Amino acid sequence: MTLDAITLEILNQKLTALTEEMCHILQRTGRTLYVKETADFCCAVADPQGRFFAYPKGIGVSGFVGLNALTAISAVEEIAPGDVILTNDPWRSRGLATHLPDLQVLAPWFVDGELVAWGWAFLHASDVGGRVPSSISPTNSDIYQEGLQIPPVKLVRAGALNRDVMNILTANSRTPEAIAGDIQAMLAALQTGRERLNRIVAQHGCGNVIQAQQDLQAYSAARTRQVLRRIPDGVYRFEDYLDDAAGSGLPVRLALSATFTDGAVHLDFTGSDAQVAAAINIPGHGDPHAWLTLRILALVCTLDKSVPLNAGLLEPVSLYAPAGSLVNPRYPAAVGVRHAAAVRVNDLLNGLLGQALPEVMPAASGGTIIPFVAAEIARGGNEQNVQVIEPMVGGGGARFGRDGIDGRDNSISNLANNPVEMVEAETHIEIRQYALRPDSAGAGQWRGGMGQQIHIRILQDDTTLLARGMERMLFQPWGVNGGEAAASSAMTLNPGTASERPLGKIDLLAVSAGDEVLLQTSGGGGWGDPFLRDADAVKRDVENQLLSLDAAAQQYGVVVNAEGVDIAATAALRRQPRPARSAWGAARENWQAVFDPDALTRLNQLLYPLSPPQRQRCRAAVFHPALARLPASFPRDTHPDIAPARQAFADALRALEKQLTAPLPPGDGHA
Repeated sequence: MTLDAITLEILNQKLTALTEEMCHILQRTGRTLYVKETADFCCAVADPQGRFFAYPKGIGVSGFVGLNALTAISAVEEIAPGDVILTNDPWRSRGLATHLPDLQVLAPWFVDGELVAWGWAFLHASDVGGRVPSSISPTNSDIYQEGLQIPPVKLVRAGALNRDVMNILTANSRTPEAIAGDIQAMLAALQTGRERLNRIVAQHGCGNVIQAQQDLQAYSAARTRQVLRRIPDGVYRFEDYLDDAAGSGLPVRLALSATFTDGAVHLDFTGSDAQVAAAINIPGHGDPHAWLTLRILALVCTLDKSVPLNAGLLEPVSLYAPAGSLVNPRYPAAVGVRHAAAVRVNDLLNGLLGQALPEVMPAASGGTIIPFVAAEIARGGNEQNVQVIEPMVGGGGARFGRDGIDGRDNSISNLANNPVEMVEAETHIEIRQYALRPDSAGAGQWRGGMGQQIHIRILQDDTTLLARGMERMLFQPWGVNGGEAAASSAMTLNPGTASERPLGKIDLLAVSAGDEVLLQTSGGGGWGDPFLRDADAVKRDVENQLLSLDAAAQQYGVVVNAEGVDIAATAALRRQPRPARSAWGAARENWQAVFDPDALTRLNQLLYPLSPPQRQRCRAAVFHPALARLPASFPRDTHPDIAPARQAFADALRALEKQLTAPLPPGDGHA
């Protein structure tokens, strides 16, 4: 029997407050910058089937509301009061954890001997072992290189900490004291949540709390369907690209079709690239995983701002992700930088939904999330100090009627920035500048948001920098409805000196005292014709040093001088013919001119079933003949004659199709 609306709303508010109090406890007692300041953590309450029915609104990582804890729960037998399960394994938890630094804890909450709910907390640990400091490297080729894999095990038994598990974990971490402190913070959050749940049950009754778990999810699912019915029934398609697989030189394609039917949606990732021997794979397990559906959740919560946050938001969403693809890889694929691909999936959904709701959805966001990490010898010299300097993101995409948000990515990231004072107190790093990046936004009637830039100086020898997730260095964030693409990301060593050099993507960058590094992120794409932008808005950007005088004239046709906008000169400039500008950016236009999207889909369908070595060989065999006919600067630079390359690609694909679909010779079959 369902609860009445008033009781349900009271329980919703109390349970949400419970999760937010857990989050505050975790943040205030956490040990590392990534917990205390960046806020890469969350807490929630799950029903016995592992679905979150209570989730915080104002603190923590919002996108994980659709995760499911059932596999991790089921892996541990004989659960008793006071137990706590720990795991970080993306495979043995079926995507509850999505890379090894995300430590997950689950506690069964009993009332009078009855299991009422599960408390959950996670945080991003500073280091869980592996090949590199912070455990995450884009060039890792399998999960064994990424650190200690912890299947679901009991960290706490009947209230007593399992010292064996803690000893194994700390022995494998470069930052043992920090990881132990962060785990204690999660345990404190779980204890607080259990105490608050007991109070709620005492006031409202165990039966009502259990019934509310299902009623809240059903209510959110119904309201989600109401929002999705605003999208006309039909099939929508979109594709986008990652720059490459950890410097491999070949772009990585993500493709998506979505079928909307009466408030439900089915997502199909057929045509996306096969999994790669790099750490950008998303362990989605073929489910409507949070990393693959977050934009749907964001759309619902934008158009219905009071809908309760719980797993019911994703009940109307189904999904197909081919096994062996980037979004459903096979074990033991590396997944440490899965957020880079997840950002691009967000762009896919953004572009796809924009076809149906053009005045609701924005242009592409900056499309990159870069935890910029410093690893150094800690004070005392016995351990390493591994800290995130800043979680660098790009600018927001513009939308109808609004510029993009400057320095904030409106895709999957809701991480906070680290205060400069805290970074300098915790590391031997001097922050010389942390600012918005001028001229980085995509031009438009409503411009994209400006990207960020950070300029650091190294104060200690034997320091290593890592910048995982660097993207949009080649394929720019796209604009819509006449809006233009934003500037690419960039990284520079010792800028403004005789030893200045561009770095491109880095894995481990060894730096010494006195070295300086400038990291610049991309802006968001523009919306609408830039020559329709209000001239006074252009002037304000010039005055705020976000736009140069040259960019004001070239991108917007606005002439700004010491007195303000030169109205006559602006009118004359805006009447002049102007070259066509690409909404996608030159690199994507050039790439797709050679490599036909339908052909890429056929290629990927051939590659999915193959082993990783076979996949690499076949992929290279198809692309190499075409790329050999193009300059090394392709696709960044346009080539005047692409016909030979197109033909070479088509011929190589046909040859591979023939090879892989040919019948086995007599005697080669299996009995």
